[in-house]
Amino acid sequence: MKTLVIVSHPYADQSNVIKSLEKVALDTTDVTVRNLDAIYGKNVSNFDIAAEQAAYENMDRIVYLFPIHWFNITPMLKAYLNEVWTYGWAFGPEGEALKGKEMLVVTCAGASESTYTPAGLVQSTIKDVLTPMKASALYVGMKYIEPLAFYESMDVSSEKLASFQEQLSQRLLA
Repeated sequence: MKTLVIVSHPYADQSNVIKSLEKVALDTTDVTVRNLDAIYGKNVSNFDIAAEQAAYENMDRIVYLFPIHWFNITPMLKAYLNEVWTYGWAFGPEGEALKGKEMLVVTCAGASESTYTPAGLVQSTIKDVLTPMKASALYVGMKYIEPLAFYESMDVSSEKLASFQEQLSQRLLA
């Protein structure tokens, strides 16, 4: 299965988990990685739309890899989706470029898993937080698959990080 991984992290220099997960993707056969922050810096309005759309061609699965950023996707990823998923390409008349592809969201949160429960601090699960990604996938005809979420990512131990990497590796090879 050919996979495109789109990575976004607003504070990449502080990212241990996302960098480690990105490395797993880079080391996996049939996976192409595009790190939006490395390509575009902090400029959320200068995407090469043709190049970004071309990256999706011949891909079976699209993975969005990002940290939860104030209970949402990152600002860069939101701007990217707004600009790249255009009418006539992703949706609307003849806009079927994403139809039938799988979407996998891989994310991390600094808070504990118990924070993301109906009884937890935010009274929402990670699935609730990711509802806009699920809705977007379904709207353009993608198959939304079970997201992969990692918690307590701020001061993660090397053992826990290795576990995160193994879980992602298994999902990429599936």
